[in-house]
Amino acid sequence: MSTSTRPRRLLAAAGTAALAATLGLSLGSASAPAQADHQHGAAPGPIHAGNTYGWGKAPVDYRFVGPLKHSQWKVRGPGAVRNQHGMLTLNTAKRGTVSATQVTQGHSVGRWEVRLRSRQYGHGGINYRVLTELVPAGKRPQYCGAKNIALEAYTPNQTMVSHYIRSRPDDRYFARKGLGLRNDQWHTFAVEVTKTRISWFVDAHVVSTERRDDALTGVPFAVRFTMEGVDGKRMNQSRMQMDWLRYWTLRKPNTKSTKAPETTHGTFKEGCGARR
Repeated sequence: MSTSTRPRRLLAAAGTAALAATLGLSLGSASAPAQADHQHGAAPGPIHAGNTYGWGKAPVDYRFVGPLKHSQWKVRGPGAVRNQHGMLTLNTAKRGTVSATQVTQGHSVGRWEVRLRSRQYGHGGINYRVLTELVPAGKRPQYCGAKNIALEAYTPNQTMVSHYIRSRPDDRYFARKGLGLRNDQWHTFAVEVTKTRISWFVDAHVVSTERRDDALTGVPFAVRFTMEGVDGKRMNQSRMQMDWLRYWTLRKPNTKSTKAPETTHGTFKEGCGARR
């Protein structure tokens, strides 16, 4: 390297680093190990299950920019559901349950991941439950939730998140993980459904893997976001916000092991035979 070229390259490198610092960018690799988020205290998202396990570019990638497309999302319940500052936002009322369900023919296998946060505004009532579920897609029978898979289920400002798999007639497989769930605290949650297993990921780490046949329903799924209230009770107004939602096929194999503890088997008593 000539003496005249070297100073220019050093100045260019310094300028790039300064620009990155100004914009809050990272010069590290997007495929860095999952532990990077936790070691440096960054909000989960840049490092997630998709890029940690080598799933590649997501063929379905919702970014929630612009008005909410009702051709893509079916909204039910009191409250307000809209795209807000690049996030799908479910704002509750003081009573009732509000949800947004993906309009799709569904996928029976694949990988789903979401980056979300929540906030509780109200006090003095009952806390909402924050849910992201895979539910039977389209007009298929819902069986009162008896075929749902949860990417996450939690109460805001608590310290425990749950994952469950339900199958008829009354099986429930569930796992829990300790997690900080303060107001506006970001997390990523993912589920991988294959013909032989279901694995659950929290902030880019596999938490559980279930292989028992009764857990594998084979139904095509759609994503449903829900702020779940208690019927007839005054609730603490809250919101959930999704930064992005992604779906991958199983075309690319995992680059890391999905070996993890199995879930706990229990009973789901609220299922039904009606189309609800």
